[in-house]
Amino acid sequence: MYADRFEVCIARVRHRFATSLESKIRTAMAATDHMTRDDGGAVQYVTNSYRNLHSIFGVGASVGFAATGDAARDAEAALIQAYEEKRGLTEDEVLSLKSALAKLQDIAGTELRSMYQRGG
Repeated sequence: MYADRFEVCIARVRHRFATSLESKIRTAMAATDHMTRDDGGAVQYVTNSYRNLHSIFGVGASVGFAATGDAARDAEAALIQAYEEKRGLTEDEVLSLKSALAKLQDIAGTELRSMYQRGG
């Protein structure tokens, strides 16, 4: 009985994760063009993207999206220094982030298709 309730809870979390995943990635991709500005706005874009990517990394493996979580961690790594230093990204960091986000988008798409094909 407990195992059944646990599985139902995990299925709900997985569904919630899956339904927000593409949006979080698209938002991070759109934000990259705003992360190099010298005004205070760049820091907020970096912070928001870092937190979204960190949540994907943190939850992904737990709900069956291990490769997506790993890819989110790679994208998060492109932001960590600027996030900790509370600054915008350098041009090289933006390029690294864009590359990592493109990889994340591909991997997440593959795992989402697999989940939906399994009926999950």
